[in-house]
Amino acid sequence: MNAIECRGLAKRYRHTWALRDCDLAVPSDHVVGLVGPNGAGKTTLLNIAAGLLRPTAGDLTVLGERPGSDAARDSIAFVSQDAPLYAHLPAGAMLRLAENLNVTWDRDRALARLADLGIPLDRKVGALSGGQRAQLALTIAVAKRPRLLIMDEPLASLDPLARHEFMGSLMAEVVRDGLSVLFSSQIVGELERIADYLVVINDGRLQLAGGVDDLLARHRILTGPVAGLTDLAQRVDVVHVREAGAQAYLLARISAPGAADPAGWRSDPAGLEDLVLGYLRAPGARMLPGPAAAVPAGGPAVTS
Repeated sequence: MNAIECRGLAKRYRHTWALRDCDLAVPSDHVVGLVGPNGAGKTTLLNIAAGLLRPTAGDLTVLGERPGSDAARDSIAFVSQDAPLYAHLPAGAMLRLAENLNVTWDRDRALARLADLGIPLDRKVGALSGGQRAQLALTIAVAKRPRLLIMDEPLASLDPLARHEFMGSLMAEVVRDGLSVLFSSQIVGELERIADYLVVINDGRLQLAGGVDDLLARHRILTGPVAGLTDLAQRVDVVHVREAGAQAYLLARISAPGAADPAGWRSDPAGLEDLVLGYLRAPGARMLPGPAAAVPAGGPAVTS
């Protein structure tokens, strides 16, 4: 079963489309990095998945259930950068409030986690550091014992050390429970540590989706003469080109892992940041999962 499936998903706010024609299947048992610039549609997609918004068109399911249904609410936990933590309440009172709002709750685990993190139960949320508040929000999420954890830029306001500690803590929870995670971020380096599946969205449209290892194996960074670009474009699928004088640097999609590099061009492995920037700079060059990936019946309109 896929963690999230959507077909023809679209959301419009008056005259502005936040999402358009989104066909996507996110497999379970993965840590999925969702990347895109501000206003790309990431938060809209996550809010629909969490049952906080209704789409204008299309369908979306979470773990096979409709968002907002009792089954979906019991199976997912949602952590946003504006986590609903009440500043006037002590941390322990926040746990009790969350316990009363959830059908499933692991009290012992929540208490032990805060103790391990050194977060006093009697300290008011407003007196906690940014990193401690983020950890409290994560504690409430995992104490719910979800199957899918949806996170919308939860580290946006944290300093580098707090971000690093949070990511390590998150991965410990993933390993412990086998969680599926959908993690939205604008910082690619942050996702390189944890994500094994990548989704790139821009201007409300899906640009790139697939397993990280497979995507990296299917792309190369090529360097060579600008004069040779026309010939090269007939031999490889060029995603994005950057010219610097007589030299050209480009992200290319190759026919298959291990395919021969084009003669006369230097070829280097593509990194995750190369992929993200290349597809964001060339929004018409989409690459969605091929037949080997779990996709909805009928598959996406554009395949690799």
